[in-house]
Amino acid sequence: MRTGGKILTAVLVLAVLALAAFFYIKYYFVFGEGVKAGELNQIVYKGWVWKTYEGRLIQTGFKGAKGSGSLQSNEFNFSVVKKSVADSLMRCSGKQVELHYKEYNGALPWRGMQHYIVDSIVSVTQPQGTTTIPIIPDDSGYIDM
Repeated sequence: MRTGGKILTAVLVLAVLALAAFFYIKYYFVFGEGVKAGELNQIVYKGWVWKTYEGRLIQTGFKGAKGSGSLQSNEFNFSVVKKSVADSLMRCSGKQVELHYKEYNGALPWRGMQHYIVDSIVSVTQPQGTTTIPIIPDDSGYIDM
């Protein structure tokens, strides 16, 4: 009876350790990290239960769409955990940015919807050949086009 109890305890301990190792590797182990560059398309704060910052970077160049002869742009979808980084990115929409990110094997709802988590901004530049023209609304608050 005691031997059976020890074996059951050992099996349960091994199962808990295996589950903990799986959970760590799936959600907390940094699988890769690097820098992506492109035009910042959007950064939004959204979510049903856990609100997270989600963004999209449009990279230069094109890739062929699967199963067709058409082309589509390269997109890098990412989440941002740090509010300070997200606030800075919200002021950079439409600019060329380089973002440092960490890649995880799984997404956690409170960390964001993506496997890629941007943790810092490497650089921000204005796209070449563009001029920024401030748009100032008139007294009524509307913009006259």
